[in-house]
Amino acid sequence: MSENKRVTGIGGIFFKSKNRESLLDWYKTHLGLNIESWGGSVFKWRDQENPDKEKYSVFSVFNHDTDYLDPSKSPFMINFRVDDLKTVVEELKKENQNVTEIDEHPEGLFAWIIDPDGNKIELWQEL
Repeated sequence: MSENKRVTGIGGIFFKSKNRESLLDWYKTHLGLNIESWGGSVFKWRDQENPDKEKYSVFSVFNHDTDYLDPSKSPFMINFRVDDLKTVVEELKKENQNVTEIDEHPEGLFAWIIDPDGNKIELWQEL
């Protein structure tokens, strides 16, 4: 697997807020985001190589006290899309990177890694 082909795009951007509801309202009012009941927005787009396939990226605001971004102390997390999470995780382990085991959810396969600055990065393979 080529190093530049591990990540294929942005799956989502997630961050914490002390004023989650008012911040979501600001994004809705001033930027026109369609805020879903779960606290975020879905951006749909088409795969360039397979235009019949609809894809999506997510923007979501969490309450400031969420532990979903732990162990990172950063108030944000980036979710990167990957085509083959198993291979990416194997390669990262060979490079002595501390990556989690793959976790399967209805939304897809996930694994997490912490970058050198302590930011939690989510890796996601859509099912």
